[in-house]
Amino acid sequence: MVNIEQLAYELGEALKAKRWVVTTAESCTGGGVSFAITEIPGSSAWFNRAFVTYSNEAKKQMLSVTEQALVEFGAVSEAVVFEMVCGALAASRADISVAISGIAGPDGGSDEKPIGTVWFAWADATGWQQTQCCVFSGSRNEVRQQAIAKALSGLIARINAVINA
Repeated sequence: MVNIEQLAYELGEALKAKRWVVTTAESCTGGGVSFAITEIPGSSAWFNRAFVTYSNEAKKQMLSVTEQALVEFGAVSEAVVFEMVCGALAASRADISVAISGIAGPDGGSDEKPIGTVWFAWADATGWQQTQCCVFSGSRNEVRQQAIAKALSGLIARINAVINA
């Protein structure tokens, strides 16, 4: 499995190099991405805040996710993570954000959205945005760990792309 601590360290180095600050909007990971980031000494220089929005109510209140997106597409959807990532950027002083919503299991899956389905969205203050859906396998904890690693990797990839542009 990918070393989450190493990814968080790499993210911190990339953020420092770019002089950017990150924020997170998490659902199924329950703050795991934020925990990984803040495990790195000095993270207060490049981590702004976290939004752990496990419930639909929290997504609406804290991130301005619309009722329409939740009803039409469900919490685990591209539309909702897109609204989450935009809401996190708008409600913080961050330069880059990641949003995550998924079904970690052991129940809650369906034929359309099986257990392990996780939607991601990344966005930054330049206007760049990206979404991606992954279907992870394993236990609830394994799905969550894979989602945390993917979220961190996506942030690192974007910052490095900007630095190397």
